Amino acid sequence: MKLYLGGDASKGYTDWVIISETKEKLLDNFQLDDTFEGHNQLYNAIKSCVDKYPKVEIYAALESTGGYENNWLNTLKGYQKVFNIQVARVNPLAVSHDSKANMTRTVTDAVSALSIAEYLINHPDKIRYEQDTSWKQLRSHWNFVEMQKKQRVQTINQLDVLLYSANPMLLTYKTDKLSKWLLEVIIQYPTANLLAKAKAEKLSKIPYLSLSKAKEIIASVQKSIASAIDKNTGVLIKQIALQIKMFDQTIESQMSLIEKEMVCPEIDILKTFKGIDTTSAIGLVLEIGAVERFHCVKSICSFFGLNPRFKQSGDKIIGVRMSKLGSKNMRKILFNITMGAIVHNPLIYQVYQRKVSEGMSKMASIGVCMHKILRIVYGMLKNKRAFDEQADKQNASRSANKQDEKNQQKNAYILKTRRFQEYDQNAPISIRQTKKRKEHVLSQCEITSHGAGSTHSFYLNPNKFTFRGSRYYPLPPQVLYGFFSTQNY
Repeated sequence: MKLYLGGDASKGYTDWVIISETKEKLLDNFQLDDTFEGHNQLYNAIKSCVDKYPKVEIYAALESTGGYENNWLNTLKGYQKVFNIQVARVNPLAVSHDSKANMTRTVTDAVSALSIAEYLINHPDKIRYEQDTSWKQLRSHWNFVEMQKKQRVQTINQLDVLLYSANPMLLTYKTDKLSKWLLEVIIQYPTANLLAKAKAEKLSKIPYLSLSKAKEIIASVQKSIASAIDKNTGVLIKQIALQIKMFDQTIESQMSLIEKEMVCPEIDILKTFKGIDTTSAIGLVLEIGAVERFHCVKSICSFFGLNPRFKQSGDKIIGVRMSKLGSKNMRKILFNITMGAIVHNPLIYQVYQRKVSEGMSKMASIGVCMHKILRIVYGMLKNKRAFDEQADKQNASRSANKQDEKNQQKNAYILKTRRFQEYDQNAPISIRQTKKRKEHVLSQCEITSHGAGSTHSFYLNPNKFTFRGSRYYPLPPQVLYGFFSTQNY
C-alpha cells in the first residue's frame, strides 16, 4: 500500500494531509508549527498511519517556497531511519497547473497541501526523490552574491545621478565598470569644488592614477559647471561611494570563499569550453544541480526558459519568442558567456553570424547561441567529458539528419495523419486558410523549365509531389487536378 503526504509550507507553520492511492483522505488536513513540538506531532501522525498499515510506503513532498520548507524536509529525511518514506521537493508551477487541470477553484493552505499530495499520484514520473542537497548552502551563498551585485548596480545608478550635479566631469572617466581609482577619488573629493583645490601630487598617490592624469582631472574640474557643491551633497556622495566599495569587497571575498568550497571535476570540465571562466562554471553547476534530473537536452532548455514559446490557433501563430521561464540567474550567466564566446569562440561566432545573415535580429541570434551553449554544457556534464568541437559537429550533423528524416516521415504521411479527406473547395474556410491550402498543393507539384528562354511550362506528375526540394511523396491525383483546374493553367 502507498500513502502520499503533502505539505504546504508557510512562514512558521505548515498544512499537511495524508491520502491513499485512490486520493481518499486517511488523515484530514492538520496544521503544525515549525517548532520542535510541531515536528514531533508530524512524527506521531506518520506513526499512526504506519501502525494501521504496517507495510505501507510513504511518499512525502513539499513545494519549493524559498526556504520555509527546508526544516521540514530535513526532518522527513531523518524519519527515513524509522519509516519507509521517500521525500521530494516539487515545483510550485507544476503543482499549480495540475491543480487548475483538476478544476480547483478555491485556493487555501489546506487545498494546496492536498494538491501537492495529488500531484505525487498524478505525475509520478515527474517526481525526483532523494534530491542531492550537497551544494544547497553554496547555492544560497551564490544567490547572496548575486543579490549584492544587483544592489551594487542600483547604488552606482544613484551615484551617477548625484555626480551629474556635484561633479559631472568625473562621469567622463567612468567606463562600464566603475574603476577602483575613480571610486577612491570620489570618496576623497566628492564635489567639484573640493577636487579643484586638490594637489596633483596627493591625488596621484591613489593606486593606478598617474601624475599626468591627476593634473588633467584637476584642470578639467576647475572649469566645472557643477551646481550642487554644498556640504550635505558631498557627505551623501561619499557615503554612497563607500557603500559601493563595501559591495566590491564583499563580493570579492564571498566569491573567493565559494571557489575554495566548490571543488569538483565539473568545474574543470566546463572551463574547457572557450567562454566559460571559473565564476561562470560555478554558477552553471549550482543552477543546474544534478544533471541527471533532466532526461534530455530539451528538458533542461525548457526548465531554464530558453525554449521557443508560441500559440497556434486556427490560422494564426501568436507570440513566437523565448519563453523566459525558470531561473533568471541562469539566463544571465548564459548571456554573459555568449557575449564572450561570440568574440573568442569560433564555433559560437559562426552560429551567430549564420543566424544574423538569415535575417534574424541580433538579440534573437544571441538567444540561439545561448540555447546552443546550454546544449553543449548539458552534453559535457552528462558525459563527464571535456568539450570536443569535432564531437559537437558530429552530434549536430546527426541531429540534422534525424530532423530531416523526421520531417520526411511527417510530410510523407501528412494527409493520413492530419486529415481523413482531401481538401474540399466548398469548405467555409477563411481567406488565410484558402491561401495556405493553395500553397500546400502547389508545393506538391513539379515545376520544371523546358529548354532555354523565358517561357516556362508546368509538368504535373499525378503520382508525385514535392516538399522542399527533390523529396517526392504520393498524392491523390484528384487533389492536383482539382487545384489546377481552378487556376486556369
